[in-house]
Amino acid sequence: MSTRGLRMRELIAQQAARLIAENGIDDYALAKRKAAQQMGAPDTRNLPTNGEVEQALQIFRGLFQREEHHIVLRELRQQALRAMRLLEGFNPYLTGSVLSGSAGPHSDINLLLYTDSPKEVELFLINQQIPYRLGERRSAGPDGARVIPVFTLSGDGADVNALVLSRMDERTSVKPRAGSPGPGRVNTGALEELLGMG
Repeated sequence: MSTRGLRMRELIAQQAARLIAENGIDDYALAKRKAAQQMGAPDTRNLPTNGEVEQALQIFRGLFQREEHHIVLRELRQQALRAMRLLEGFNPYLTGSVLSGSAGPHSDINLLLYTDSPKEVELFLINQQIPYRLGERRSAGPDGARVIPVFTLSGDGADVNALVLSRMDERTSVKPRAGSPGPGRVNTGALEELLGMG
């Protein structure tokens, strides 16, 4: 790729990061397409990777939203901890942007739950009278595509998306978001340490 192409890719990553930070866009692909259009390069085949956008987003928040971002991120992590304690019977882990530190005021909290029966999670939520929406996500794996149940809990603060995986999946490592330092998931104890409570 030419130097000009690399520079355009970097500028698109920066603009996509700005769109995510300021407009609450949480779809990286959409942010990249909009950014390319705004930069006058809608037909580019050299869009930045999600990792490059993630790095640009962390730089943007550090430069322009430092204090606000620190407060928002701490609140999201505290809400995540409350949800994890509530769902402790399903061995919850925090993952995604709230863990990596790139989350903003419009971000969801993403948890991984491990149980052999998603029905157990649903019965627990019903018994605790916790409102939820049931959805699903498709995931590609070594054995082909599979459908993962997702319970979305809404209430005060951000939505909490709880993806339900099997106990066998807990042994599989989770990669961090591209461009993010640190682990791809943390359990309740590790999150308490991150919040300075451990």
